[in-house]
Amino acid sequence: MRTNLCFALFSALSSALCLPQPAAAASQARVAVAAVDNAAAERDGRHDFDFLIGSWHVHHRRLPHALAHSTEWYAFDGTCRFQTVLDFANMDENVLDMPSKRVHGVTVRFYNRTTHEWSIYWATDKLGDLALPATVGKFDEHGIGRFYDHETFEGKPIVVRYTWTHPTPNAPHWEQAFSSDGGKTWETNWTSDFTR
Repeated sequence: MRTNLCFALFSALSSALCLPQPAAAASQARVAVAAVDNAAAERDGRHDFDFLIGSWHVHHRRLPHALAHSTEWYAFDGTCRFQTVLDFANMDENVLDMPSKRVHGVTVRFYNRTTHEWSIYWATDKLGDLALPATVGKFDEHGIGRFYDHETFEGKPIVVRYTWTHPTPNAPHWEQAFSSDGGKTWETNWTSDFTR
């Protein structure tokens, strides 16, 4: 009887003071613990691109015309030199020996510690400024990186996707794909295979 009275008084006082009820407090505690667990489970991806550190020979394959149902690829070689910058960024310098010209390019990537995502920017000596918007994404638990942005291609809106895999330490692979239907279907139009 005394226990029930004490509980009733506590409940009434809690309501009057807007304090959480015992059951509500327990529920809030579970939510708080779950939030901490989720934050702890979110990987720190600042070193996800470390597999690229160093110098590479790169074999590129590219479609001459994207989103045109083309099946004829052309190939060319290049080089890539990758380095980390501070503790939240990296960059690589590229030389692309395309059939008609040599192109110099640079990729800069920034890691956001709040969203756990990378923002990727690309520039070439053709224009001399960063291509926007950034391509944004992250690596999953299997080591596959997927990065997306929305652009306009030949006057039509498309989604761009970069995919990074590295099945072995010395054989990273990159792909670029376009989707003209909001991501339902994709056409890969550029692949790059890296060797030391």
